[in-house]
Amino acid sequence: MNKIDLKVVGMVCNGCETRVTKALKNIKGVKKVKASFKKELVQVTCEDNIEDLIIKTIEDLGYEVKKEA
Repeated sequence: MNKIDLKVVGMVCNGCETRVTKALKNIKGVKKVKASFKKELVQVTCEDNIEDLIIKTIEDLGYEVKKEA
């Protein structure tokens, strides 16, 4: 299992959090998602080797993703 912290720019409300959470939970291998528009943070617990798919899914929703240091 991996825990990934992603800085997501562009989320402005609870609706954005819900949209990102629902989209990521539909990905096979994603176990847990926690999104915070106030912190510009999405935390994902998932199986290995799907990080690129997670990032692409968030970007396809119209948000900018930056890896946390």
